[in-house]
Amino acid sequence: MSSPTAKSSVTAVSLVVDAILVIGFFLLMLWIVESHVPSTDPKMILLWGALGSACLTGVFWLALQMFRVVLKAQLEARRK
Repeated sequence: MSSPTAKSSVTAVSLVVDAILVIGFFLLMLWIVESHVPSTDPKMILLWGALGSACLTGVFWLALQMFRVVLKAQLEARRK
């Protein structure tokens, strides 16, 4: 079974861009989610805000990776 050799789409630039987007999204979600934590203790607000933001950021990262794969496939299909 032979598979076509494809150039890897992971580069240093894409890793840096992904890291900036993911960290920015996490901070945005943390800022938004903290106001919805039903507590007056600042440590609990930070803890639960960060945990909620981490889950949302994981979904964002997965969506970003799926977007990259679909975009690459569409661009390659258009070239053929």
